[in-house]
Amino acid sequence: MLLPFAKASVAAAVLAVALAGCTSSTSLVTKRTQGYEIPASALQQIRVGQSEQLVTLVLGSPMSTNSFGDQTAWYYVETKVNQTSFGMAMVQERTVLAIYFDKNKKVADRAVYTLKDGKVIPIESRRTPSFGEDATFIDSILSSF
Repeated sequence: MLLPFAKASVAAAVLAVALAGCTSSTSLVTKRTQGYEIPASALQQIRVGQSEQLVTLVLGSPMSTNSFGDQTAWYYVETKVNQTSFGMAMVQERTVLAIYFDKNKKVADRAVYTLKDGKVIPIESRRTPSFGEDATFIDSILSSF
C-alpha cells in the first residue's frame, strides 16, 4: 500500500511525463503556405514594359494563365493556411499577383489581390427538372427488356 505522499509523487510524475510529450512540434495546428511564396523583392522587380522571359526568370512559371483578345494574364497565387491535425484547413491569407501582358508580350500592368478583393459565390443547390422520371441504372436496364 502506498502512502498518501507516495501517491501524490506518483501522480505528479505521471503528469510530468504526460506534459513533457506536449511540445510545440506536436501542435494541433500547423501553419503552411500553398502555391507560390511571393517575395516583396520580386514584386518590386516587375515593371511595365518588361518581357515575359524576364518575368519568368524573376517569378518562375505562372500557376494559371488567361488570354482575352490580344492580352494575356499570368497569375501567381500564395495561400497561407492553418491546418489542424484532423485535416481541416482554414485559409488565413491569400495573395494573387496578376501580371497583364500586351500583344507584344510586354508587361502592360500588374495587380495584387487579397482575400478582401474576393467575393463568395453561393452554390445553387436546386436541380433542373427533367421531363419524365429519374431512372436509376437498374430501371434503365429493366426498361430495355
